Amino acid sequence: MTETKPVPNGTDPQKKASQNNTAFSRGTYSEYSRISEILRKESLGGFILLAATALAIILSNSPLSDTYFGVRDTELGFDIPGFHHLVMAVNHWAADGLLVVFFFLTGLELKKEFVIGDLRDPGRAIVPIAAAFGGVAAPAIIFFAINAGHETAVGGWAIPTATDIAFAVAVITAVGRYLPSALRTFLLTLAVVDDLIAIFIIAIFYTSDFKPLYLGLAIIPIVLYAVIAHKGEKFFHLNKWGAWVILLPLGIITWALFLESGIHATISGVVLGFCVPVIYNKKSKAAGADAGLAEVLEHRLRPLSSLVCVPLFAFFSAGVNVGGFSGLGTALTDSVAIGIILGLVVGKTVGITLTTWLVTRFRKANLDPDIKWVDVICMAVTGGIGFTVSLLVAELSFPDGSPHTEDAKIAILVGSVTAAVIGGVLLSIRNKHYKNIYLKENLDENQDGIPDVYSDDGSGIGGASVRAK
Repeated sequence: MTETKPVPNGTDPQKKASQNNTAFSRGTYSEYSRISEILRKESLGGFILLAATALAIILSNSPLSDTYFGVRDTELGFDIPGFHHLVMAVNHWAADGLLVVFFFLTGLELKKEFVIGDLRDPGRAIVPIAAAFGGVAAPAIIFFAINAGHETAVGGWAIPTATDIAFAVAVITAVGRYLPSALRTFLLTLAVVDDLIAIFIIAIFYTSDFKPLYLGLAIIPIVLYAVIAHKGEKFFHLNKWGAWVILLPLGIITWALFLESGIHATISGVVLGFCVPVIYNKKSKAAGADAGLAEVLEHRLRPLSSLVCVPLFAFFSAGVNVGGFSGLGTALTDSVAIGIILGLVVGKTVGITLTTWLVTRFRKANLDPDIKWVDVICMAVTGGIGFTVSLLVAELSFPDGSPHTEDAKIAILVGSVTAAVIGGVLLSIRNKHYKNIYLKENLDENQDGIPDVYSDDGSGIGGASVRAK
């Protein structure tokens, strides 16, 4: 008998054609492993974020509320000639400073997705990208339709457009252990692209008092940062001390110049993230096989972002004095609050699901046999958990003193919790379904540690699979 040799990943035309015409097909095992690692790290951050948010709400509605708000509004900073925005309240330091780390990692993750991730394949990328745009457009349209007649309120149209990665991942981790990996990848990718759209929205629509001189000066440290990041591995030991001694100061200078330019300072984090090389050299072993500075920085900064920076931002931004049930009821009658809640719970679900359906119909593609449309709807509902970026946009839309500031924050909390509860219940039902199939078919990892569905040729096609019913 002649031995049949496996065809290398991506070289079998028949399999490749079948995969490209299938939405939510499994990716490569390396992508599966990478996404699983990100989900594991973000899930812990999501639970800490939830705890920080709960603590902020409790303190702001307790006898310690004066202390909480006093600390939040305390001004700190540095008096440096030429820089007029380096003295800010604590909550502004959290929003304009700490969140830069979060957006830096967003830039890194986006670049990795399109350089070494499965999304470098346009056929695979189009579904989550289109779904992200649909998930942004539908909530914005709903909010605008409700608030079109309210001049002071309509500016908050972008608040319900964001999906919070950490919270969404925490929900999936809690109730979705047996869900197909393609669904997890879809939601994570959608959330990352969603953040990129939010970044553009912030840069275009929430830039005030623009000062081009400072933005022009920012080009200098950005170029130095990019050149050193790409060429300086040998001379500056970037994988060791060079990242802190050289790249960090350049990043701080860039951040300060963006802050003065009028463009929101968090945009500087994304720009610098895109400047980092994903792979120095395929022969380089400095950070492991085919690992680049992006992987090194992500390994160092993700715990800082998910465990410290984002929770602290949430702690100082989510605190709002509800004023009891009567105050909560009054806040939720504000057209801004109604628009945000409906945008997050209804708009996200409809936008993500409808856009995904239209793309698959336009491309004449079918869902992977492992996936059913009810799974897509469940993920779309979970996409309505908009928290971190939504709070940031709310503060930009309605600065302190606006009659809608507190109502918007309350609505974000209510809408996000509602989406989390509904999405969590639906996903737990589907997870139980997939668990039963998993146990029935006894699909477990092979001795080499690679799941059976990836065991044939590493392409994620063929082998045993969990079939949806």
